[in-house]
Amino acid sequence: MKKLHRVVVGLSGGVDSAVSAWLLKQQGHEVIGIFMKNWEDDDDSEYCSSRQDFLDAASVADVIGIEIEHVNFAADYKDRVFSEFLREYQAGRTPNPDVLCNAEIKFKAFLDHAMRLGAEKIATGHYARVRAVADAACPAGERFELLKGLDPLKDQSYFLHRLNQAQLSKTLFPVGELPKTEVRRIAAEIALPNARKKDSTGICFIGERPFREFLNRYLANQPGPIRDDRGRQIGEHVGLSFYTLGQRKGIGIGGVKEKGAPRGGGEHEPWFVARKDMASNTLYVVQGHDHPWLLQHTLVAQDLSWVSGQPPATGTPGLGAKTRYRQADAPCEVRASSASELTLHFPQAQWAVTPGQSTVLYDGEICLGGGIINAAS
Repeated sequence: MKKLHRVVVGLSGGVDSAVSAWLLKQQGHEVIGIFMKNWEDDDDSEYCSSRQDFLDAASVADVIGIEIEHVNFAADYKDRVFSEFLREYQAGRTPNPDVLCNAEIKFKAFLDHAMRLGAEKIATGHYARVRAVADAACPAGERFELLKGLDPLKDQSYFLHRLNQAQLSKTLFPVGELPKTEVRRIAAEIALPNARKKDSTGICFIGERPFREFLNRYLANQPGPIRDDRGRQIGEHVGLSFYTLGQRKGIGIGGVKEKGAPRGGGEHEPWFVARKDMASNTLYVVQGHDHPWLLQHTLVAQDLSWVSGQPPATGTPGLGAKTRYRQADAPCEVRASSASELTLHFPQAQWAVTPGQSTVLYDGEICLGGGIINAAS
């Protein structure tokens, strides 16, 4: 007989967490909902309102028949996630706050709060899975693996790769076994009020507002030259923090045509951000999606985190890695692996590998962990 638990579910107001709570209740668990408020600055604006999300979460709790508590983690979020986000952008890197939010808020602050409520497990609406594997070397006689969600279009293991054994041992991902279409079908069938609600996109504290406009409120901009791959100045940027590698839109040089067909592109090829030189405050752009400056075979990652607690050994065969969320696993070779640094080599060059982003390693469907990209070549 399946063991029943007291489970605290993070209800975001979205359909995935709503169906997760319903599934757990149907299985017989004692379910409590918690709505996490993680951002307060102007969150009543048109761009990022948590008020409606809470109303949706409360309506879901009412339909399912569970209690819901509103918890404010905004101070933790600002200290642990947002401040790091700004530091990284100020340094010219491109961070992924969703990865940090999961590690520091949803599976740390939220988990701690749930345990204080007497929870045995927590659950979220992430598309991922947890598998317990017998292992005599582990304290409890088993270790926990983080697996991809079964819906390849919705898998979110990339954002969860910093979770550790203690966190995974207490975590349930009820919709990880389902395709998104089935989640929507269930929500409609049981008449959840948010069954047709659009999936949230982007970063919660930015919402749908223009990204540059948001950053401009927090970071000083220092204009400087935009140069091509031959070193010629072809424009002026508004501040290196406002650009990311591989960026095509919003560079501000759309009318410039390169004559003589530079490497990787022709006269009418689009421009892409390729390099940022912080020392000289120079933004380098190139023409053509496949320009050599945009293709890298090797990366070095730091600030590592491994699900099992141990890094994969150098030369481990059959591994793949993502250097950004929406990409297929790329075959790679672990060239060097230590407690502080990881070097990956890709036989097939990867496009616009970006410092500050996460690289995540996989062994088939098993997410091993990863780190923050520091450099690529």
